[in-house]
Amino acid sequence: LLSQFDPDKTGYISTEKFRSLLQRHGSELDPHKLEVLLALADSNSEGRICYQDFVNLMSNKRSNSFRQAILQGNRRLCSKALLEETGLSLSQRLIRHVAYETLPREIDRKWYYDSYTCCPPPWFMITITIVAFFLYNGVVLDRFVLQVSHPLYLKNALLYHPQLRAQAWRYLTYIFMHAGIEHLGLNVVLQLLVGVPLEMVHGAARISFVYVAGVVAGSLAVSVADMRAPVVGSSGGVYALVSAHLANIVMNWSGMKCQFKLLRMAVALICMSFEFGRAVWLRFHPSAYPPCPHPSFMAHLGGVMVGITLGVIILRNYEQRLQDQTLWWIFLSIYVIFVLFAIFWNIFAYSLLDLKLPPPP
Repeated sequence: LLSQFDPDKTGYISTEKFRSLLQRHGSELDPHKLEVLLALADSNSEGRICYQDFVNLMSNKRSNSFRQAILQGNRRLCSKALLEETGLSLSQRLIRHVAYETLPREIDRKWYYDSYTCCPPPWFMITITIVAFFLYNGVVLDRFVLQVSHPLYLKNALLYHPQLRAQAWRYLTYIFMHAGIEHLGLNVVLQLLVGVPLEMVHGAARISFVYVAGVVAGSLAVSVADMRAPVVGSSGGVYALVSAHLANIVMNWSGMKCQFKLLRMAVALICMSFEFGRAVWLRFHPSAYPPCPHPSFMAHLGGVMVGITLGVIILRNYEQRLQDQTLWWIFLSIYVIFVLFAIFWNIFAYSLLDLKLPPPP
């Protein structure tokens, strides 16, 4: 269809012809996509439109040039806030709510609302939550709850134990064990309430990276800073996501339009503080089965550090290529250096320091 407006096959058409095309076929387009196309035409000062920008929009992709064209235009997209839309179905209201919960700019919220198809669904956070609950309560424990005071607490192949640190899978699988039903319950709630909306917006690849990076940083932080303690719980990954989300809200406070954002932040911080305080108390509380101490709380701090570095960069750059972000490479390099340092620490430091470790379970 566009070929008749670009007979020389230059890849461009004039904005006049582009507008006439929109007027002729605009009724066939989604109203919000039409609004974006009109904004693209208004924003272009060269009097021509790139065909690839049109393809990007219609295929729900966005190039940096297209993004800049919209941002430098007359802000037509902001003429009517997404919140003012009426007659929306329940699913549309949910998508709009997620957009306002996670994105600070109206242009990004409208783009997300227009292009989100729930395909694929937020499978990662839901799967990791179901697997954690299933393994914890079913396969491993064969009971509903197992507190750290139970004699079978350490006798499984999932948690991280300093004597078994050579079994590399434990640096990840410890997330499937928890120190009691209250520990599991709080992590599950935070994963679902924070993780699922973030995955709906940013995708499974980015959110799973933040989550797994927080998990690995958590166990490695324990192996470096609390060398005699075991680790259980998904708090490293959960705290990475929650801290990244909260930091993103703080950094974009004026743009975030989520309802009761101050109250929501306060509730999240209170829950995190309560869980962290419980972990600290439990760590220094006398163990029911000495000489093995209770689980460490350092995994929480490792997750927070990942969240406010890598996590913030990922959440801030919605739909943009991270490889073009200098700060992303800086924080990624710091994270890789820490991981390499922790690996060498685990190989050499334990023997050099001649620590008296708790016996293996």
